[in-house]
Amino acid sequence: CNSLLADTGEVTGLQTGSALLANYAQADQEHKLAFFQSLASDFDIDTEALTERTGEYATARSAKNLTSLLEVAEPRRQELLRRLNGVPGGTEALVRMREDLLQTLHEDAGLARVDVDFEHLFSSWFNRGFLVLRPIDWTTPAHILEKIIKYEAVHAIDSWEDLRRRLQPADRRCFAYFHPAMPNEPLIFVEVALTADIAGSIQAVLAESRDPVLPQDAAAAIFYSISNCQKGLRGVSFGNFLIKQVATDLASSLPNIKTFITLSPIPGFMTWLKAQAEADPESAPAALYTVASQLTPENADEATPDEVAGLKSLAARYFLQEQRPKGGPIDPVARFHLGNGASLRTIHWLGDRSKNGLRNSAGMMVNYLYDLKSVDANHEAFSKDGKVIASRDVTSLLDARFDSQNARKQVNV
Repeated sequence: CNSLLADTGEVTGLQTGSALLANYAQADQEHKLAFFQSLASDFDIDTEALTERTGEYATARSAKNLTSLLEVAEPRRQELLRRLNGVPGGTEALVRMREDLLQTLHEDAGLARVDVDFEHLFSSWFNRGFLVLRPIDWTTPAHILEKIIKYEAVHAIDSWEDLRRRLQPADRRCFAYFHPAMPNEPLIFVEVALTADIAGSIQAVLAESRDPVLPQDAAAAIFYSISNCQKGLRGVSFGNFLIKQVATDLASSLPNIKTFITLSPIPGFMTWLKAQAEADPESAPAALYTVASQLTPENADEATPDEVAGLKSLAARYFLQEQRPKGGPIDPVARFHLGNGASLRTIHWLGDRSKNGLRNSAGMMVNYLYDLKSVDANHEAFSKDGKVIASRDVTSLLDARFDSQNARKQVNV
């Protein structure tokens, strides 16, 4: 590392950087941890030099003193990472390196300083200006399609035939962001269904027997799956750019589509509801948690209207009233879409009746509406004031009432 940071010629620097990355790739976990610890301690900021040069700049704010200050104002490891990034294949190698780092953060609190540098540099190297939007379809090279199957994080792709059903029909679209330094690795991708109306069930969207909609007859574009592909790029946001660009491009190519909306999971709902039940076992949420935890794909249709209304009311509370200590909805998907300027439009009962959907969200899914005319205003309201923009259909659910005693009788029976 010291050799790479020395003032050497370009060829020597590339050879040293290549050797360093090759040695790292062959290292075991113990030596990778030692490497990260060395980055944290041996390549940190020289605080004494920083204090001295800060004083010099405070006394005389000259260009010379500013340059001198900047030389010591960042950890040496940042320049090390920049030089490694210049090695052929270095960008992807550093993304993989950060994957390893994220797995070791629990072993040494000091490594968080190193992660700060990775995230800081990646935010620059992977900013929107460098990203390339590419359509993914059935003619895309197989090695890219394999990555789509591997990285799908919302609704698993079970086979090549399953992937074909998501890409080949005329009413299906998929788009991914790529970086020029990683042309064979998608960073994030979104799957889109063109539909005649707003979808409320993922099983209906993905049904094999559905009748495809002609693109010119579609009225809505449903963003039903968004998957981040690179764990090493955690904390670097692409999704907000991706959805807005795809919506803008579709609006231009298919002017008949007026509605851009998601069909999204509620991944933390059941965990939250369980906590409510444990806090007050005699409460209505406790009774509803018992109901929800017993749902299966086979018996979900047997839920009573009162139970459905009660669970949807709690979902509205989960979105509109429950906040993290530092602000914002507790649901990560909600924070993502609302932070992008979407509004919460509809909560659907049994939007996902799979085992996973029932386990995570009692089978419910939600629509987040991307109105291109209001996303900027919604984003500002959410960012500045934490305001959740929601439709009357959602806010009215807070008024729903639920008979917990009656639910207990039904559950006991």
